[in-house]
Amino acid sequence: MSNDLSTSPTETRPGNGLLLLAVLGGMFLAMLDQTIVGTALPRITQELGGTGLYTWVVTAYLLTSTITVPLYGRLSDTYGRKPLLLTGVVLFLIGSLLCGLAQDMSQLIGFRALQGLGAGALLPLSLALVADLFPPDKSGRVQGALGGVMALSYIAGPFLGGVFTDQASWRWAFLVNLPIGLVLIAIIVVRLPHVAGQGRGVRPDYLGIAVFSGAIGALLLGLTEKGLDDHAWTSGPVLWPVVTSVLLLTLFVLVERRAAQPIIPLELFRNRTYTLANATSFLTAFCLYAGVVFLPRYFQESLGLSATESGLRIYPLMLGMVAGSGIAGVLMSRTQRYKPWLIAGVGLIVLGALLCAGLTAETSGLALAGWMALLGLGMGPMLSGLTVAVQYSVPPRFIGTASANLTFFRQIGGSVALALAGTLYASVVRDEAPVHGLSAAHASAAASVIPWLAVGGALVALVALVALPGGRIKALAAGPATLDG
Repeated sequence: MSNDLSTSPTETRPGNGLLLLAVLGGMFLAMLDQTIVGTALPRITQELGGTGLYTWVVTAYLLTSTITVPLYGRLSDTYGRKPLLLTGVVLFLIGSLLCGLAQDMSQLIGFRALQGLGAGALLPLSLALVADLFPPDKSGRVQGALGGVMALSYIAGPFLGGVFTDQASWRWAFLVNLPIGLVLIAIIVVRLPHVAGQGRGVRPDYLGIAVFSGAIGALLLGLTEKGLDDHAWTSGPVLWPVVTSVLLLTLFVLVERRAAQPIIPLELFRNRTYTLANATSFLTAFCLYAGVVFLPRYFQESLGLSATESGLRIYPLMLGMVAGSGIAGVLMSRTQRYKPWLIAGVGLIVLGALLCAGLTAETSGLALAGWMALLGLGMGPMLSGLTVAVQYSVPPRFIGTASANLTFFRQIGGSVALALAGTLYASVVRDEAPVHGLSAAHASAAASVIPWLAVGGALVALVALVALPGGRIKALAAGPATLDG
């Protein structure tokens, strides 16, 4: 069997539709678990205690899932997709089962970390498998479907978490993964052939993995402290983890330059399209998190809605993202170009975000639905088009690595965005509440944070997108043999 993933036998096999369904399901599970737990946490702490450990239920999952994303991507290029994907799904399901059975907060935190170790495989390997399974003339449309699933999971998580908590038990926020995951395993075992990677007999980059894990773990800890507890940037809980991360990242670069099989090949960043697409992924995470984090907060804190109700109210954003991703996918397939649709998406994001600057506690629900739809329509192409851009900018042997790093930079961008916006949100509430009341203060904070995050991120991303070379799928899909293009 060929080691070149671009000639995967799955391209000519029947049943790719079933594999695509498994890919979509795996993506949905991984991304759903980033958000579904938030609405269940108050009930969890009531039952298990450990209020002081509240944030660690989220942070433990965030740490392990983010750190392992690029590792799974690179290892799948080296050893093949199938064994790495199966490993990730099995770890994810074991973690989900144990989370659903947890008897105290310490157990839940540990099991969430285990769940995250598996979740890190699901999204990047799903994106890589699409490139393996489908030819270039269909990739835009399929990536549009994947982007739609990503959008759905961001919005559905808080809603489903609220429903499970209110109508059954918070434990079902974890146990619901089991039947879906078992079906995914069956499809992967039966339908997905094992295509060997190019790393047989090569010693894994253990030192690079260790240093990278420490660097990103420290960075996420510092950013989480900044975003959740409103520390100053110079405070110990924020400053020292960030400084440690910078030092370890410097060491990581030195290690990777000498590694025979680096976990993140630095030569990829010499490719202009690859580098600019990852920068855009990082920046547009600001736009994404502006909507999916702070609009639900507006609904709950300013309008007094429940978590379940706020999940329903934000559906225009989700539907816009699904529609935007799908439309961009169709347009990319028809025109074999991605750059124009990414630039058009930035324009829609900026328009929707600027309209949100007029947000108050009395804003018409219909008007806000229109603003959210614009934001979603603009974000949709970013979830599908950037994947197409980055996958066709690298040789086929690096598709897993490229897909994973795109996801990684989006998640890091989201963490940075929340750290920056948390301070602004808290300061606006603190200043406005004594004068106008708490409800109006939260509306004013949302009206400040959403445009600031989304417009700022979108405009800098626009610079990167304009600088993208080419932008034609067929030209890139010819399979560049080197990174010089």
